[in-house]
Amino acid sequence: MATKQIYLVRHGESENNANNVRQGPLGKLSPHGIKQAEFVADRFSKTPIDIIFVSPYERTMQTAEIINAQLKHPLEVTNLLIERRNPSEIVGKSADDPEVQKIINVIDKSFHDKNLRYSDEENFEDLKERAKALLAFLAARPEKHIMCVSHGIFIRMVALLIEFGENISSQELVRLSFLNPMHNCSTTLLEYNSWNSGDEHQGWKLIVWDDYPRLLDEMDAVQHKI
Repeated sequence: MATKQIYLVRHGESENNANNVRQGPLGKLSPHGIKQAEFVADRFSKTPIDIIFVSPYERTMQTAEIINAQLKHPLEVTNLLIERRNPSEIVGKSADDPEVQKIINVIDKSFHDKNLRYSDEENFEDLKERAKALLAFLAARPEKHIMCVSHGIFIRMVALLIEFGENISSQELVRLSFLNPMHNCSTTLLEYNSWNSGDEHQGWKLIVWDDYPRLLDEMDAVQHKI
């Protein structure tokens, strides 16, 4: 069986990203986010892709539709790719709001028990189980070249699960968020080999993380030519 390649693409910048607002399912791309998605479409125009899976959230759907307007591949929506659900108390509110900051500091910026739940959010353990389900889903798919349009926190969890396995903790997720930021419309490349499915990584490898600095250079080069 050939190596399977999975491209995890974070959505383009949303209006909420630009305004530092904590998000739920709703929220369109900003003008810059639209340009990012268009540029990603150009980058993948000569890359083999068999199918695109996308989170049903508005910003991911818009990103995938812009990309696929050029690529024209089968596109399927799956809830496996949604972002970690925020506590309802902070959705739609500025991250600079003092009360929102208190909640963010508890669930995002400090070490905490993996089962901690502030209110109705998806906690660390919930997120890990969904990442496991996504990897199982992708491993079982017949396609060899797959794009997934998803979200920053969830992509981080998928990468952590591949690198560190079942014993990952919320501490690793906090460290990754601080030390390895994820940019809008960046690409993370995974590889899967079924013949290695018995190893410590269950056949998965993290090949490229957050391919974005080069993307910025390419965007600047294109803009300077125009």
